[in-house]
Amino acid sequence: MTAVLIACAHGTRFDEGRVVVRALLDVLRETAPEGVEVHEAYVDVHAPYVTDVVAAARERTSDIVIVPLLLSTGYHTEVDLVDAADGLPIAPALGPHPVLAEILVDRVRATGAGVDDTVVLAAAGSTRPGAVVDVERMAELMTQAGIAGPVVTAYAAASEPRIPDAVHTARAAGRPTVAASYVLAPGHFSRVIENAGADLTSAPIGADPRLARVVWERWASARAARAGETLARG
Repeated sequence: MTAVLIACAHGTRFDEGRVVVRALLDVLRETAPEGVEVHEAYVDVHAPYVTDVVAAARERTSDIVIVPLLLSTGYHTEVDLVDAADGLPIAPALGPHPVLAEILVDRVRATGAGVDDTVVLAAAGSTRPGAVVDVERMAELMTQAGIAGPVVTAYAAASEPRIPDAVHTARAAGRPTVAASYVLAPGHFSRVIENAGADLTSAPIGADPRLARVVWERWASARAARAGETLARG
């Protein structure tokens, strides 16, 4: 039986963001295990919407896992995707994860930042408390991955502190600041981060091939958990 991974991103009105997501989908298709199809889906903004993709996939197979191409837990993972899945397994968000920390550290170093600069881990933000926990864990993982200076968390919306405030605080302490863009692709939030006043700003994570390791790990774990639940009921 065909297995399906529904890779569900947020969706964006920015063409350059859509290009990045589709490039990541290409990476996933190139690295997919034999017999596994990768289907494109979005939770907001534009089609193909995840509810429609789920309905179409269910006509062909019952072996379906939704993997959010989202960096932290939040309303979309806890509510929207649960509603759309209608009982299908949903993998956790991509972060926090050591591979993401490696990518973020590489992006920060590519800016030419000093080893002791303050890194502001700049996330989109969410009204869900679990998102803040996830981002704070990512800050810890960045330190473990090689950032020597302070790593502080900040948000573009919904959560505190906001990115310009975190930048101001770091600068008041006499440290240059680097905004580490903790977003997947260019779009609204990447522009907010770029305009937050940091001395340097890293590029978004993008379609880094290393992300495939995280996605397939999430897929395999969620699929195995569902299989275990089925056996327990059986």
